[in-house]
Amino acid sequence: MFIPFISGLATGLSLIVAIGAQNGFILRQGIRKEHVGLAVLICLVSDAVLIFAGIAGLGALLSIAPWFIDVARIGGATFLLVYSFFAARRALSPRGMDTSASTPPTPRRTAVLTALALTWLNPHVYLDTVILLGSIAAAQGDPGRWVFGTGATLASILWFVGLGFGARYLRGFFASPRSWRILDAVIATLMAVLAISLLFPLIG
Repeated sequence: MFIPFISGLATGLSLIVAIGAQNGFILRQGIRKEHVGLAVLICLVSDAVLIFAGIAGLGALLSIAPWFIDVARIGGATFLLVYSFFAARRALSPRGMDTSASTPPTPRRTAVLTALALTWLNPHVYLDTVILLGSIAAAQGDPGRWVFGTGATLASILWFVGLGFGARYLRGFFASPRSWRILDAVIATLMAVLAISLLFPLIG
């Protein structure tokens, strides 16, 4: 069960560690020390719900059509390779993140609604957590898929907590294009390796 857990943790981190609206919001809230715990909690719970919903949904599909596991492997590997490509492209043309704290304070209600909107109204969230993670988890079988989901959920916890409460120390890092170049290069490599590992059983 160790391998599915590590695979889920690595895949979850690879998907979540990128410059985006949700991460940008958490980072800025952390830098400004505004409703950080609330914003982080919303993102954590939302991610966990979506991850396990995807795993349960695709798991139910596998019980009806066992052959879908091969489709899940191919689909998951394809998604990972595509993400690897985009991460590699970001590494070649990195950009920093604006961490300015000069705007007016954010009301609690606005922070909550923003966190919810950036999570539940973002189509990429469903692609990442429900379809991609669900497909890769399905390829782990039972009970490996649930262990994989636990690893992916832990990735969300580590990232959002670290980003939100460690933002004051990470401001310089996230503002540096060179730092994102290194980070995206690591993500691209990791995703490519995970994609290949998914296809191994089909080759053998």
